[in-house]
Amino acid sequence: MGWLGGLFVYVLIWWMVLFAVLPWGVRVPDRPEPGHATSAPSNPRLGLKLLVTSAVAALLWLAFYFVVEWKLIDVGTA
Repeated sequence: MGWLGGLFVYVLIWWMVLFAVLPWGVRVPDRPEPGHATSAPSNPRLGLKLLVTSAVAALLWLAFYFVVEWKLIDVGTA
């Protein structure tokens, strides 16, 4: 797997993990401010979620990389 293919796989894994991590710990306020959506989270903690997403995606990418390099699964090349 080349560096471009590895980067592409990492980005795909990162986005999938992000969508899994975004709902963690979401709490809506009891009394939303006027003009705000009633479903808007009070403290989304996006920075923490981005760090967790990056770390989990890196671990999953490493697992994918070793599976491909050890030829446990043949992904083929075009």
